[in-house]
Amino acid sequence: MSVDFGSRRVVVGAHYGMRDWLSQRVTATLMALYTVLLLAQLLFGGPLGYDRWAGIFSAQWMKVFTFVILLALGWHAWVGMRDIWMDYVKPAALRLVLQVFTIVWLIGCMGWAIQVLWRL
Repeated sequence: MSVDFGSRRVVVGAHYGMRDWLSQRVTATLMALYTVLLLAQLLFGGPLGYDRWAGIFSAQWMKVFTFVILLALGWHAWVGMRDIWMDYVKPAALRLVLQVFTIVWLIGCMGWAIQVLWRL
């Protein structure tokens, strides 16, 4: 005889599978391409100094591309940290606090990076 106590829904856990795996690979690929582009500009652009850095980021397309990469970096970091909290922090309340802290921290870092980028 089997007794059914109702369905139990798991509300916490890293059950995102393919979507997270793919987002990690896509954002990592974008960041790698950006790094290659930035290194090429640094290696073949002349003497390195503030004027050179400001010149690289003065073009509108580079600002937009950098903004996209910052979004990719933020998403990449969020997925990675969320999975770490879900896998290794067992108390749900502590996990929630850490996830909220991570979100606030990442949004703050993104806002600061964008402010720096558009101030050049």
